[in-house]
Amino acid sequence: MTRDVASVNGSTPFRDVAEVLIAHRVSAVPVVDGEGHVIGVVSEADLLHKEEFREQYFGEGYHPPLRARLREHLGPQGGRTEEKAHGETAAELMTAPAITVRPYTSVVSAARIMDEERVKRLPVVDDEGRLEGIISRHDVLKVFVRTDDDIAREVRDDIVEGALWADTSGVHVRAARGVVTLSGQLARRSDVRILVRMTERVNGVIEVVDRLAWKEDDTPTWATT
Repeated sequence: MTRDVASVNGSTPFRDVAEVLIAHRVSAVPVVDGEGHVIGVVSEADLLHKEEFREQYFGEGYHPPLRARLREHLGPQGGRTEEKAHGETAAELMTAPAITVRPYTSVVSAARIMDEERVKRLPVVDDEGRLEGIISRHDVLKVFVRTDDDIAREVRDDIVEGALWADTSGVHVRAARGVVTLSGQLARRSDVRILVRMTERVNGVIEVVDRLAWKEDDTPTWATT
């Protein structure tokens, strides 16, 4: 996630919200209360509703775009859309409640939420709902284009050598196009299972090829069926 996040508060005027979006070159910003809790998100689309309903400013001769009129009459958020056209502050313009994720949310889960909710970015909040950062589609994509050297290094340093309590001196790690191959030998079969599962969770890993052997099969019968 990006930790240096541009945000506004509920009383930020329309023009100032627009200036924040332009200055930071983003399409949306979180709206926070006085204690940093995320209460909504205001986007370019929210601001553009004023353009779509400009007849209130330009008289009866102005007709908003067809897509706006259809959304107003047929869309489930039509009424709310027109309300936003009258909004003057971030609180009146924002979409609420905000769709957020936690710092420990997996990248895959964040990507799925973005797709399901049709949003381009997600505020990252702590367990109290306070803003910690923001993750965008671009951030998600960067994870899946990590170099094989980076992936292999993380698996080797953080998991094989750092996370397992077993003797892993006989384990070898190789990564090619996001596919990690684990080979060698461990003392127990349960350690092999743990190592494979943990490797699968590393960002950028597409698949894990398990070529590990073990000396002792210590897994219960129900776990192998």
